[in-house]
Amino acid sequence: MKLFNNKRTYENLANYSMNKHIIKFEDISWEKPAKGVLQKVYINDSNKMRIVRFQDDFVEAEWCLKGHAGFVLNGEMKIDFNGTIQTYKKGDGLWIEEGESSKHKVLIEKGEEVELLLFESEQ
Repeated sequence: MKLFNNKRTYENLANYSMNKHIIKFEDISWEKPAKGVLQKVYINDSNKMRIVRFQDDFVEAEWCLKGHAGFVLNGEMKIDFNGTIQTYKKGDGLWIEEGESSKHKVLIEKGEEVELLLFESEQ
C-alpha cells in the first residue's frame, strides 16, 4: 500500500510517527501555502485530510471549484457561494460538492480566524 504520494509528505516523514490507524497531527509541521493560511496535511493515495487555519488576511482571488467535507473546530467564517453567503461557526459541518455549480470563496472578517478539519480528494 502506498501511504505517501506527495513530496511534501515525504519531507515530513522523518519527523512523523504514525501507524496505519492513527494520524499524529502534532508530528506534522505547519505549512503556509498562501498568505493568511496555515495547514497540516496528511495524504493517503488520493485522499487528503487537512487541519487548516484561515486568518483575516486571507483573500481567495479565484473561485474554488474543489469539493470539501469538513468540520469547524474553532472560530467563524463565511463562504460565498456565487453571491449567496453562508456562515459557519464552531461545531458546524460543511459539505461542498466539486464543480462550477458549487464554486465558492472563503471570507474571514477582520479580527476573526477559523480552524477546520477538511477531507478532500487529490484527484
